[in-house]
Amino acid sequence: MTLSLEQIEVKNINGVSAQKQAELHAFGVSTVKDLLEYYPFRYEDYRPRSLSESKHGDKVTVEAKVIGIPVLQRFGGKSRLSCKLVAEPFMFTATWFNRHYVREQLTAGRAVVITGKWDQKRSQISVSDHEFPDRGEGKTGTLQPVYSVGGKITQSWIRKIIKQALEQYGELIPEILPHVILRKYDFMPRKRAIATIHQPEDSREGQQGRRRMVYEELFMFQLKMQAFRVLNRGRQDGVVHTVDNATVRQFVRSLPFELTDAQKHVELEILHDMRSPYNMNRLLQGDVGSGKTVLAAIALYATVRSGFQGALMVPTEILSEQHMRSLTRMFEPFGITVGLLTGSVNGRKRKDLLASLQMGMIDIVVGTHALIQEDVFFRELGLVVTDEQHRFGVNQRGVLRRKGYNPDVLTMTATPIPRTLAISVFGDMDVSTLSERPKGRVPISTYWVKPDLMERVLKFISREIDLGRQAYLICPLIEESEKLDVQNAIDLHIQMSQAFPAYKVGLLHGRMTSAEKDEMMRAFYSNELQLLVSTTVVEVGVDVPNASLMIIMDADRFGLSQLHQLRGRVGRGEHASYCVLVADPKSEIGRERMSAMTDTDDGFEISRRDLELRGPGDFFGTKQSGLPEFRLADMTADFEVLEQARDDVAELLRDSAFWTSPDYTPLRQYLQSQQIFQGELID
Repeated sequence: MTLSLEQIEVKNINGVSAQKQAELHAFGVSTVKDLLEYYPFRYEDYRPRSLSESKHGDKVTVEAKVIGIPVLQRFGGKSRLSCKLVAEPFMFTATWFNRHYVREQLTAGRAVVITGKWDQKRSQISVSDHEFPDRGEGKTGTLQPVYSVGGKITQSWIRKIIKQALEQYGELIPEILPHVILRKYDFMPRKRAIATIHQPEDSREGQQGRRRMVYEELFMFQLKMQAFRVLNRGRQDGVVHTVDNATVRQFVRSLPFELTDAQKHVELEILHDMRSPYNMNRLLQGDVGSGKTVLAAIALYATVRSGFQGALMVPTEILSEQHMRSLTRMFEPFGITVGLLTGSVNGRKRKDLLASLQMGMIDIVVGTHALIQEDVFFRELGLVVTDEQHRFGVNQRGVLRRKGYNPDVLTMTATPIPRTLAISVFGDMDVSTLSERPKGRVPISTYWVKPDLMERVLKFISREIDLGRQAYLICPLIEESEKLDVQNAIDLHIQMSQAFPAYKVGLLHGRMTSAEKDEMMRAFYSNELQLLVSTTVVEVGVDVPNASLMIIMDADRFGLSQLHQLRGRVGRGEHASYCVLVADPKSEIGRERMSAMTDTDDGFEISRRDLELRGPGDFFGTKQSGLPEFRLADMTADFEVLEQARDDVAELLRDSAFWTSPDYTPLRQYLQSQQIFQGELID
């Protein structure tokens, strides 16, 4: 039986030693399939061009002839080698740094091909690479792939090993896309496309290879999502909630505020899902403070009134305590009991709570990942709500879901995503969007200041605290770093404690234990601390209505969406609130981020601009969000391809031939490997 590429380990490739195999494992490369799909992120262009066609600062490759005597200068342990070359009609100086050995090779009249940065003003090229044609070296005239490497894995080694892998195993690369798709878009075969991405003859061929593989990535992603929905749409084994409109209206009228039009619309979507016999799997996304929690409360009320229990899982203890208090206030008049289960609940108290939960004496339980421990049982779990779902792993969310028999699932996130992108990305979920701000919420004034105005910022902090308010001061690092010249939390805490001896100043960062973080946030919440110096661990955290000032140091180091999340920590109460961005951005992106933050406080507009500036990988924080991590595709740049793949998959799944024809066997096998036929919810 012939092994597939995912079954062949990289050690089987000629030239891969046990040590190199271990180093490749560190890059997530274990099999030949992994290696062949370890694509370059750019190419070095070694195709010679005329200096007359090049602009100042361009990276160029030129064929030249040695006409001068090489001059070597040494300073300290470093060296600089200069030599006059001619590439008609230009005479110029080529400079090598710390490569003194090249001097012996630069003999008069010898041809050399050099690559480097063209300094037009000085008629000089700073050489990054060179080769001598009389040696038969092979980069000249080619596009060379550049991979993400490190440690003892060099560019030249990984290029050589990928070339070797293609020679040894290229014939085993299977075709996945059906003929109908290949014909429709005139795609090159998969084997050639992968080889072309690694070894393009020219840029056009490389683009054709990338075009095909980008489509394939997005097509397979959409296939997984949509097939799940098709296979489970007919399964009427979800929880059916029977609550009537009058009962829900009674609860909504008891709230101390009126729902916005957006909230009313989403409420209807959620209740419609809950009353159907199908599993609800809905994503509720909304800007910071848009009123997602109220909708979760309505859904939990509906589940209890239908005779079921509800669970709300949140990432931190202090946030779970806050939710528990607010839900208790809302539900107490209706005789609904709310329990709290976190790591701090232990001993007799925990045993009593677990017994009450199992007997159905607790209607709703709020908690952290403590909810998914083995000894937690429900009498009849009807609804699972997850707040800030990206803080939990896929497995954690799945465990909570399995504590009931196909309960409805409502997932909430405060990272707004443009709706069309959300629908394409979360193909297995229905998406509800809260784009309207609740009435009466005070807008947050945002200012951008340079670091030399820090004295004025300190006076601003002092003014707010003297008025009885509190302030956050955020910085990117915990401790001093030699690599980055940015403020760090520990130094800043010392400085602020000295600057404000009359105030209590707290310190919060990611290396503290959960208990220490919770204790610090509790002290800040109760106004025992007036100023909290913190890293981004407060990005998703507890509401402190009395906090009116958010200062963010080195603000250009943060992504736009992260800045917006941090800004959303203030403006939670009745007081006028402010966000001050302290930054002197060196990059255009940094300046654009500062401008965007001062231009708008609309989270959806912020997310749109963040996607434009950074792309979705950084924007979503893909590794922790559960969003797909594509090897080639970019959900922003390739969004039209994503939509096309979505439509093609939808059309394919409507065709009965998909489920029987041999042409679609590879796709059905892929779905089998993804356990789509088992009916497990995809996260």
